[in-house]
Amino acid sequence: MSPDAQSLLQNLQAADANVRQVATAALWRLWYTQKGAYGAQILVRSQNLLDEGQAAKAETILTEAVETMPDFAEAWNRRAVLYYVQHRYWQAIADCEKVVELVPYHFGALHGLGLSHMSLGNHTAAIQAFRRALEVQPYATMNERLILECTAKLS
Repeated sequence: MSPDAQSLLQNLQAADANVRQVATAALWRLWYTQKGAYGAQILVRSQNLLDEGQAAKAETILTEAVETMPDFAEAWNRRAVLYYVQHRYWQAIADCEKVVELVPYHFGALHGLGLSHMSLGNHTAAIQAFRRALEVQPYATMNERLILECTAKLS
């Protein structure tokens, strides 16, 4: 982990909401630009295709990206998001797990992992993922709410 990422992760723990917000945005920027302008362009292009309703083309671009740059965590994450919105939850889970393998503190992938498990009714696995996300981003109250929702479904 780079010193930049370490510092940003520490800032996610800060009491000051502005410090946390800046750190969150900076981490997303770090992930998006991991492969420089070329990688960022792939992510933007895939998102534009998705916004235009061309999910199959977006998936093709992201799949090519993860095949040619298997360490590009954000390409895996963006494909996981695509799978999630298409209700392809097991594929989303697999991609989120790959992201977390590459970047264990990727709070977006941990949250997505929780959402995917929750959508499948795997509430215990969802709670575990949301708790891991909270370890990284303790002020992310959405994860707390989702843990409560999953816990209620278990009882």
